[in-house]
Amino acid sequence: MERRDFLLSLAAAGATLPGSRDLLAAIQEKPLRVGVIGAGWYGKCSLFRLIQVMPKAQVVSLCDVDKKMLAGAAEMVMQRTKSDKQPRLYSDYREMLKEKDLDVVTVETPDHWHALPMIAACEAGADVWVQKPISVDVAEGKAMLDAARKHGRTVQVVTQRRSTPHLAEAKREFIDSGRLGKIGLVEICCYYHMRTRENPPDAAPPENLDYEMWTGPAPMRPYNKLVHPRSWRAFMEYGNGIVGDMCIHMYDMVRWMLDLGWPKRVSSSGGIFVDKKSKSNITDTQTATFEHPEFNVVWQHRTYGSSPDPKYPWAATIYGEKGTLKASVMGYDFFPMNGKSSHKDVTYELEQYPEDKTEKDLEQHVAPALRAHWLDFLKARESRGKPVADIEQGYISSASCILANMSQQLGRTLTWDPEKQLIVGDDEANKLLKRPYRAPWTLPAG
Repeated sequence: MERRDFLLSLAAAGATLPGSRDLLAAIQEKPLRVGVIGAGWYGKCSLFRLIQVMPKAQVVSLCDVDKKMLAGAAEMVMQRTKSDKQPRLYSDYREMLKEKDLDVVTVETPDHWHALPMIAACEAGADVWVQKPISVDVAEGKAMLDAARKHGRTVQVVTQRRSTPHLAEAKREFIDSGRLGKIGLVEICCYYHMRTRENPPDAAPPENLDYEMWTGPAPMRPYNKLVHPRSWRAFMEYGNGIVGDMCIHMYDMVRWMLDLGWPKRVSSSGGIFVDKKSKSNITDTQTATFEHPEFNVVWQHRTYGSSPDPKYPWAATIYGEKGTLKASVMGYDFFPMNGKSSHKDVTYELEQYPEDKTEKDLEQHVAPALRAHWLDFLKARESRGKPVADIEQGYISSASCILANMSQQLGRTLTWDPEKQLIVGDDEANKLLKRPYRAPWTLPAG
């Protein structure tokens, strides 16, 4: 990318990066050594957005337990960087991090493999870009926060709604300005039919996949084609269901927009009520309430039927005394009690970044948010400040969603003490904050 185009991209991200043009233009001139852990779908989506805004980024190392996926990613990286030098390839992140020569490490693995590589990258002196939810249990998340602070690392969680241009505009225009008035309720939801309904037989893992390493600290299940490469979200052994996959995005978004901290109580109910035949063990129906001192944030997901509002199947609705704001990845609508409503669609940048038009599996509407998220991260690295989706914010949002799943499992409301990092008066629940690791892997302290 030419310098002029880079500066134009900074201007486009100006809503989330005030006063950053000169700083980031200077950052652009510096080399950046990058290592990727998890070279699958979103690992490449994230990496290629970094290359777009940081032309001098050097993709030094790639790591994945799938040899075929790793080789394919290496070829794509060489094409996108116009380089004839192949990145170093690894099947074990520990070997990659032994080199201690990386400035930034991205952790784009399934959820059960977020904590250990992220902590190891901090120990190796790298700043980290890590997927959401940051962990599969609360103890892991706390250990990740502690590691980032202990080693003085900048960590950006990929809750990129915080860097989505039209959502930053909605926050500024309708919330920060006071046009919504006093807020009394927030509803967040997902009605996508995203839960697998298949029930394929178990089988031997493919030769290109190191299934033992892929499973890592998670419970060992017989290999099934649903597990790899993308349907692992169908199993609670590897993630946190739809609450951990989709709720965290909307919950983190409203926490950012409305300046909310920890919930004081979390309750949830649901189960598998409709699709009882598939192999998936995540809920197909679930409601969760995050009680904040200011108001409640109420989540609902359902993987069947239709959405109450087809325009907003995955969204947040913020109810204020002066109006209502509906916000999603695709746009926003503001409906004032008096006056004219406002609408904005998602911003695409296909002309500025024509490679977005042909990149396989890219969510084109999310690409601008990822670019802005990277720019924010690069700025924070330079200043050694906190990025917009700092690890602490990712920990709060992730842990809150995990508490919701725990509440659904236990059948009762959980009261959270953020000072003690414990559930009040519930020994049984507190035992679930730390789930067992499969040997020989060891749970990080947290």
